[in-house]
Amino acid sequence: MKYRCRTAERFWMHFYRLSPAQKDAARKAWSIFRENPFDPRLRPHKIQRLSALYGRAIHAVEVGPDLRVVFFIEGDTAWSVDIGTHDVYCG
Repeated sequence: MKYRCRTAERFWMHFYRLSPAQKDAARKAWSIFRENPFDPRLRPHKIQRLSALYGRAIHAVEVGPDLRVVFFIEGDTAWSVDIGTHDVYCG
């Protein structure tokens, strides 16, 4: 399925705080994510704690060794809501 991609304000706030190398890794991952948020190269996985907390399936993809993008699917839209270390899993 082809998804439209949207980003939340929180995502951009945290993106701009990343190091230049992290931003570069995020941009490379974004090109894959736009085609398919569940592409195996991004190692997508469901975040059980956040899914239970928000009552919807919340997923994350790996952008770097300790850099994740948290997102959810709403209809045909993949909403990227945050980017950061594993701390983003804390909600």
